[in-house]
Amino acid sequence: MRLRAALLAAALFLPGAAAAQDLLRIGVEAGPTSLDPHYASLITNIAFAGHVFEPLVQQDSRQNLRPAVASSWRVVDDLTWEFTIDPKARFHDGAPVTWEDVAFTIQRAGNVPNSPSSFSYATRVVTAVEDAGKGVVRIRTRVPTPLLANNLALVMIVSKKHGEAATTQDYNSGKAMIGTGPFRHVSWQPGSPFVAERSPDFHGPAPVFARVEFRPIAAAASRVAALNAGDVDLIEIVPPEQFERFRADQRFATSESPSNRLIFLTVDSDREQSPHIRAKDGSPISNPMRDARVRRALSLAINRQALAERVLRGQALPAGDLGPPGYFGTSPDLTAEPLDLDAARRLMAEAGFPQGFAVQINGPNDRFVNDEQVVQAIAQMWTRLGIAATVETRPRGVWLSEAAQLKYSVNLAGFSPNPEVLGMLETQVHSWNTSLGLGSANRGRFSNPEVDRLIQQARETMNDDMRARLTREATHRAVREQTALIPLYFQVNTWAMRRGVTYEARTDEMTLAQSAGQAR
Repeated sequence: MRLRAALLAAALFLPGAAAAQDLLRIGVEAGPTSLDPHYASLITNIAFAGHVFEPLVQQDSRQNLRPAVASSWRVVDDLTWEFTIDPKARFHDGAPVTWEDVAFTIQRAGNVPNSPSSFSYATRVVTAVEDAGKGVVRIRTRVPTPLLANNLALVMIVSKKHGEAATTQDYNSGKAMIGTGPFRHVSWQPGSPFVAERSPDFHGPAPVFARVEFRPIAAAASRVAALNAGDVDLIEIVPPEQFERFRADQRFATSESPSNRLIFLTVDSDREQSPHIRAKDGSPISNPMRDARVRRALSLAINRQALAERVLRGQALPAGDLGPPGYFGTSPDLTAEPLDLDAARRLMAEAGFPQGFAVQINGPNDRFVNDEQVVQAIAQMWTRLGIAATVETRPRGVWLSEAAQLKYSVNLAGFSPNPEVLGMLETQVHSWNTSLGLGSANRGRFSNPEVDRLIQQARETMNDDMRARLTREATHRAVREQTALIPLYFQVNTWAMRRGVTYEARTDEMTLAQSAGQAR
């Protein structure tokens, strides 16, 4: 009997034991900053919230809209949308979803105290949420808002009953974690695993695994080691060299997808004096980045193909547009520009900087795949243009804070539009305008009245063909003519898992337990 017990105990630590227990252990780069689904509009937080909660409509692995709490939706007129609530959608306490829950959610989502990244961008246009009868919720907007359904796909519906008096801490403790999602909350503390169990009454397809445990493992090498050791079943954001090894090893499986996340450089095109730009002798100079010719020269001096093939080992797609090929609003003619040092030198000379200048390139060292190596490579490429480029990278927390404070002259950044190029134009390219809620992440403070006009017109155009045309025109002017920012490449999202586990790769980078399965 003792021998049998000992063998059973040992089996629990074997790599294949998790499948027998219907437990999925996932190694993720980071856990949520909060379980409050409206606390921060961050991709990581949204992904975790999507296990316990659901939005009105959701995005599939390619970011196409699919039913969630709402079984269907339609545009009534330019200012009115209707969403039909699925009568089978129930909160975990058994209560049905009502129009009042939807109204409460939209009112709350953009007004959470101390939110570092508000959902107000998605909800501020809503002027009324009404009961249209027969389970239909009518949402009225202040202006035509073609991306309303897409924006609301990131806003999780919460129970008015349980959320009306709830604070962010009540969600973090689990007290208010009552949603309609495929899993029920079990436990979580900051820095500790997030544990959830399959909801038996979920109105959608049941998740394959009955219990899931997300383990935050910040270092990529540690995630790789955990998978190799059988401590986890699935990991995300696999380093390029390790991804190839997993793919060649029959004990493991891999999954990958082109990402909608553009990696790009922001350039300070606004200030007369920029903090990290000097003459080569160290003396102050007027900011050369204010000249579009200089910005374009810097772009032409970058070998994007080399970044993708050498630095990122094929886990990138060189970019010339703000969205990947096939994305709504992209332009077939905005392909990645090849390296052209001769043209770059001519532009520098025309702008009055034939000998170049000195600049520091900033970026993170733990946010994107091989991010520090990318910054170093760009600095080396720019030296061939006569630029005295130095590099300084920071951990993501410091980097995010300093970038938001406009402490950088040139910065490596990344952004995923949702799910049209227009989302990139609104946040990264439009002039910084707090009253309109536009340009909120425009760290270079690029500003062009004609580009702004096109963006504002596009964001209120309900006709898809017209909106796509306006989006393409705005992007061409901003990127090709003005170099508002410097597109580099689109990441490739990667996952690795033990043999027997499958994962449906996603363009939005989310790691979701409901996207995992078992091989047949």
